[in-house]
Amino acid sequence: MSETAPKRGPVLAWRIALGAAFLLAWQGGVNAKLLDKFFFSRPSDVIARVWMWIVSGTIWPHLAVTVTEALLSFTIGALLGIAGGFLLARLPWLAAVCDPYVKIANSLPRVVLAPIFLLWFGLGIWSKVALGVTVVFFIVFFNTYQGVREVDPVVLNNARMLGASERQLIRHVLIPSALTWIFSSLHVSIGFAIIAVVVGEYLGASKGIGYTIAQAEGVFDTTGVFAGMAILAAFVLLVGEGVSRLERWLLRWKPAAHGAGGDSRDNVV
Repeated sequence: MSETAPKRGPVLAWRIALGAAFLLAWQGGVNAKLLDKFFFSRPSDVIARVWMWIVSGTIWPHLAVTVTEALLSFTIGALLGIAGGFLLARLPWLAAVCDPYVKIANSLPRVVLAPIFLLWFGLGIWSKVALGVTVVFFIVFFNTYQGVREVDPVVLNNARMLGASERQLIRHVLIPSALTWIFSSLHVSIGFAIIAVVVGEYLGASKGIGYTIAQAEGVFDTTGVFAGMAILAAFVLLVGEGVSRLERWLLRWKPAAHGAGGDSRDNVV
C-alpha cells in the first residue's frame, strides 16, 4: 500500500504552529527570567529591530552586498561543479588521475582559506565569492558525479544501439537522470553559500550582513546579532523556494514523489 504525500495546507499550518510555539517559548522564557535577556534577547525585540532596519533603510545596502555575494558564489560554484562532475563521470581515466587532488582540495578548511582570499582579492565582494565557490563547488560536484555514474547502463547501451551520439546521450539521458542528484545538492549548497560569504564578511568587510552581525557582537548587542540571523534565514527560505519551484518545473515529467516529506535529501557536507 503506497503512502500518499501530505497536503500542503496542513503541513504549512503545522510549520507555522511549530515556529510560533518556539518563539512563544523563547519569549516566555526571557520574560520569566529563565533565560538571560542579555544573552538571548527576545523575539519581540528582534522583530522590532528588523522592522526598524527595514523602515530606516539601513539594512538594504548590507543585504544587497550579501545577496550579490551569495548568488554569485551559488551560481559560479554550481556551474563549475556540474561541469566538473559531468566531465569526470564521463572520463573515468581523468577521474582516476584527479581523484587524490580533488580529495586534497575538498579537505582544506574553508576558514583557513578565507584570510588567504582576503589577501588575494581584498575586502571587496570577490574574496567572499571565492570562499563561497569553494564550498558550493564540491557539494554540487560530488552529487553530479555520482548522479551521472548512477545512470542505468542498460539505458545508455540501448540509446547507443539506437544511434544516439554522445551529445544526445548527455541531453536526453544523462542530464534528466542526474537532475534529481543535482537539485539535491543545490538545496544544500544554498545554506552553505550563505555561511561562506557571511564568514568572509565577518573576518573582513566594510558592508554585508556578516559585517553587521560582527559590529553588533563587538558592542554586545545580542538583539542585533539575532536580527541579522533572522534576515539571513528569510533569504535562505526565499531562495530555497525558488530552487524548489525550478526543480518541480524541470522534473515535471517525473511521477510525484511519495512519502512523509514529499522528497528526501541527503545532507552532503
